[in-house]
Formats: sequence, C-alpha cells, structure tokens
Amino acid sequence: MKHLTHSLLALTLFLVSPLSVLAQETPASWEQLDTQERELLIQPLRERWNNADSEERQRMLQRARHWQRMTPEQRSRAWRGRERFDRLPAEQQAQLRDLFERTRDMPAEEQRHALVLFHVMRRMTPAERETLRQEWAQMSPNARREWIARHKDQRERHRHGNDDRDEHKNPSR
Repeated sequence: MKHLTHSLLALTLFLVSPLSVLAQETPASWEQLDTQERELLIQPLRERWNNADSEERQRMLQRARHWQRMTPEQRSRAWRGRERFDRLPAEQQAQLRDLFERTRDMPAEEQRHALVLFHVMRRMTPAERETLRQEWAQMSPNARREWIARHKDQRERHRHGNDDRDEHKNPSR
C-alpha cells in the first residue's frame, strides 16, 4: 500500500511538473520573445497582408488603428462578441456577415438602426417582417428614429446574453 501511494505521488509529480515548467517558460511580454517566436506569431498576419488587395489592406489598417483606440473594456466586449459569433450556427453567421457588408459604409447612426432592425426582425415571422417593411417604407425619418429608440433595448438584451425571443415575438410598432 505504501509503495502504491509513493508510485501515485511520483506519477502525479511527473504529470504536473511539465505543466509548471511550461508555465514558467511562457514569456510574459513581447520583449521576452526571441526572434523565432516573434516571427512565428507574425507570419500568419504577413501572409494575410501579402494576399490581400489594397482595399482589404486599408481595412486591416483601419481595424488595427481602431483597436488601439479602444479601452480595455471595449476590447473585452469585442472578444466576447467574436466568441458569441463563433458559436452561432453557420446560417446566422452568414446573415450577420451579409448585414455587415451592406452596412459597412453607412454612417454610424444608420448602422445602429440596421442592427436594431436586424435583431427585432429575426424574432418575427415572415408575415410580421413584411408588415414591418411596409410600415417602415411609410415612416418619416423622425418616426423611424422613434421606432428604433423604442426597440433598441432588444439589441442590448441580445448583446448581454438576455435573448428572450418569445418575449419580443410581436413588438409594438
């Protein structure tokens, strides 16, 4: 029994010790990386840059500049959003990519409106969506802003993980 206990202890130490060595060897900052490690991290970005057209390169630079201006909280929210996106079904990811492409060059206020509409409409039946499209076409710009203001909480609820679709199945217009 004593031998078994010593063997289990030795096995545990053997299995755990490589993890602690790895943890100690993991560099804490960029400056601690050697040239090969830095190159390993940069290579995928270099390949993406070299394979991109001029428009995509411009977008890459814009995203990098935008990231630099973000607060740590904003960066954290961006990562969480990306993780949520990665968990979505492929069909919904495609819908969001399409929405992004169609709204990319819109002014920020119009982008926010489009996102609110997207989150409201995805909870509707096709008939409800068509009714809203017809009503939307008849609304003045001010009426549209008021509608968005009344429904923007649905996008916020979704962003914060409180996506109760049934509660908003038939939003008031």
